[in-house]
Amino acid sequence: MKTILKIFKYLGFDPRILIKNFVGILWYLKGYRKFLEQLNSSEKFKIKINPMLLDRNEQSGISSGHYFHQDLFVASLIFKNNPEKHVDIGSRIDGFVAHVASYRKIEIFDIRELSSKNESIIFKQADFTDLDKEYYEYTDSISCLHAIEHFGLGRYGDSIDINGHIKGLNAIHKMLRKKGKFYFSVPIGPLRIEFNAHRVFSLNYLIGLLKDNYDIISFSYVDDEGLLHKNAELNSMDREHNFGCRYGCGIFELIKK
Repeated sequence: MKTILKIFKYLGFDPRILIKNFVGILWYLKGYRKFLEQLNSSEKFKIKINPMLLDRNEQSGISSGHYFHQDLFVASLIFKNNPEKHVDIGSRIDGFVAHVASYRKIEIFDIRELSSKNESIIFKQADFTDLDKEYYEYTDSISCLHAIEHFGLGRYGDSIDINGHIKGLNAIHKMLRKKGKFYFSVPIGPLRIEFNAHRVFSLNYLIGLLKDNYDIISFSYVDDEGLLHKNAELNSMDREHNFGCRYGCGIFELIKK
């Protein structure tokens, strides 16, 4: 059923939205008629039609899930640690980057262009599978949240590269000074590639990639239900099963050896 719905969405048609919109139209017409009945002939407002059919059944906001928790949590760690310079690689600008930019300047790198500007955000376009030497040992603090899993899959205009995630991590290691902090998150669960959406990493695989270059200060994760678990014990048996996650989010606070 999920696959059929996804195919419909690719074709520009979502049956669930169609049904919700139909119900919404009935509600809208009923409400509009009632509004017109209440309208005073002396009312100065000009009335125009602009239907919003789905918002009335939505919740007031979202305070769970990968991005909500990782963005807020890592931004609070950077505030606490107060680095000399903080650089971000490919993280969400209207989430994590905005959080950090609210209290300090942040320099961001992305393979995509950024046309909008903000005085607290310094943008540089770069491909982190091929880092320029001018950025070696560039900063004492780096973040890369929910981004490495995309490197080399072509989703964001990057070149196809099966080792894109490894090249990205190597570039970040070169960019970071010794004893610098690296805040890192990716999807966790059974090791797989869902081409060309993302990779999902097992914890054993991730730790194998990180252990020679970093000491792990802390590990937290967001589970499949969207709940945050801070300071999980990586030496426990739960690590073998990725803390029960099929598609969770692992959040590492690391220090370069």
